[in-house]
Amino acid sequence: MNQRPKSEKPDLREKGSNDQASDRRLFMQLLAFGNSRDSHALIEALKAAPFPAVLYEDLHDPQGVALLTFNEETDFFVTELRAFLNDSPFSTLTQKPQFTMFGRTYSLGYEPDLEESLFNRPRNTALNPDWPWVVWYPLRRSGEFAQLPHEKTREILMEHGSIGRNFGEADLAHDIRLACYGLDQNDNDFVIGLLGSSLHPLSAIVQTMRKTIQTSLYIEKLGPFWVGKAVWQTPGNPGDPGASGNPGG
Repeated sequence: MNQRPKSEKPDLREKGSNDQASDRRLFMQLLAFGNSRDSHALIEALKAAPFPAVLYEDLHDPQGVALLTFNEETDFFVTELRAFLNDSPFSTLTQKPQFTMFGRTYSLGYEPDLEESLFNRPRNTALNPDWPWVVWYPLRRSGEFAQLPHEKTREILMEHGSIGRNFGEADLAHDIRLACYGLDQNDNDFVIGLLGSSLHPLSAIVQTMRKTIQTSLYIEKLGPFWVGKAVWQTPGNPGDPGASGNPGG
C-alpha cells in the first residue's frame, strides 16, 4: 500500500528581509457608535483605561464616534475590551456594526525592520497627534488578482506603493494596512486606515489610487468608508513619521 507523503506544517510566521521572522503581530479594531451627544465622558473613561486607544468623532454623523484599539493578543478584544465597553459610558451608545473593522498587521516579505513594520509603525501612526484626520475602509481584491503570477502582482503593488511613498514623504497621508482574511463579516481582504493632518490629502490619495491597475482592474469592493477626526489619543511617543508605505492595500 502506498503511503501518503508526510505533509509539512504551514509556516505562519511574518517574514522580512535578511531571514527575519516573527510569530507575533498586532491586531487592531475600529468600532463605530451613534447616539453620542458629548464625547467628554468617553474621553474620561479612556483616560482611566489600562490600554491604548483613539477616540474619533464622525464627520458624517453629529452624534457619531469611533473607537480604535489594538493589542497583540486577540483575547484582549473579547475579555478586557468587552468588559470595558459594557461597564463604561460606551454601553449607552448605539453600535454601528456595518462600520466594524478588524485586522492584523502583516509583512510583505522584504521589510528591513520587521518589528518596526508589524508593531511600531502602525501603533505610532495611530497615536500621532499631528495626524488626527482619518479615513478607514475595507477592501476586497478580485479572484483574478490572486491568479496572477508573482512578478505581475509585485509590479502592480509597486505602482500602488510608489504613490503611498510620495504622499507619506510629503507628510500628506500615512497609512495603516491590516489583513482581515476570514476575520471580516463581509469577507473583505484588507482594512486600510489613511491618516493625516488634514482631510483633503486623504481624499486625494484615494482619488489618485483609482487610476492604478490594482484599483481600476482588480479591486472588487471598497468601503464602506468611515471618516472622522481624533479628539483623544493615548499619549505616547509617535516616533519618526517616515514614509507610510502602501496605502490602499
